[in-house]
Amino acid sequence: MGGAADAIRKAQEVLDIEVSGIVAARDRVGDAFVRAVDILHDCTGKVIVTGVGKSGLICHKIAATLASTGTPSFFLHAAEASHGDLGMIMRDDVVLAVSNSGESEEVLKMLPLIKRWGLRLIAMTGNPQSALGLSADVILDVGVPAEACPLGLSPTASTTAALAMGDAIAVVLLERRGFKTEDFLLRHPGGALGRRLLVRTGDLMHRGEEIPLVSEDTPLKDVLLEITSKRLGVTGVVDGESALVGIITDGDLRRCLARSHGKADILDRRAADIMTRDPKTIGGDSLAAEAVALMERFSITSLFIKAGDSERPQGIIHLHDLLKAGIV
Repeated sequence: MGGAADAIRKAQEVLDIEVSGIVAARDRVGDAFVRAVDILHDCTGKVIVTGVGKSGLICHKIAATLASTGTPSFFLHAAEASHGDLGMIMRDDVVLAVSNSGESEEVLKMLPLIKRWGLRLIAMTGNPQSALGLSADVILDVGVPAEACPLGLSPTASTTAALAMGDAIAVVLLERRGFKTEDFLLRHPGGALGRRLLVRTGDLMHRGEEIPLVSEDTPLKDVLLEITSKRLGVTGVVDGESALVGIITDGDLRRCLARSHGKADILDRRAADIMTRDPKTIGGDSLAAEAVALMERFSITSLFIKAGDSERPQGIIHLHDLLKAGIV
């Protein structure tokens, strides 16, 4: 029995083979891919993704990804098709058949109905000269140089390449349809993903007296009290019209104290002297997930929230609020 080093070496070999399969499929993306996307985009019915065996499992994923990103789609098990499930197919549908060999008997049995009804057929196969390939309107060649299985029997790299091609189709269609976050939200209302898409910053923000705010003329000793009492590690700075003009963090105060070298008048300085102008803000209707992305982009932990075109802060949200809500 091989040791840890052998296991690692073999795992890396398998992954290298899988990567090679995806790269091979990528290098063949061209006019056929564009025609396939055109057909799927113009489909007025549903996209029927069909296959059997390991390819059938990949079809499940492709159909689910298409459906969740704006392309009505479902999986039809090719083995069940000839036992009544062909009734799921309608005349406005498009069929996407996945078969590495292109000779799967169950898939080929569906061809007479597909041709009789004049349905568009897209074949995703590793054998363009197969019966399936020769019957298709468009062929997406997902053939791979080798399978990762040392016996060359179990589909491995070939199913990975097909899965990746399905993702490529879904993403291109998503962009062409102008599919937005809100559209994705409607299809994913549950679980952690639902929380990320349903929760708005306004749902989590601190408001009213909980918002740490000082004026531009506030002495630093009072700025320190405001930051400490509100316990968010930050305070906003507003002008005479209550518009947000700056921000001071506890880090800003520490750096200011360090530069003062113990001068007694440091706490008599004003908020405007050390504040950071034009702080990052976000709208109350923005997704909480967008707040996370903004914080990560600028390496900050708090965002003031403004309503519409108003410069007055209506709330503040801290990274800890997002963590508690399960957004991060």
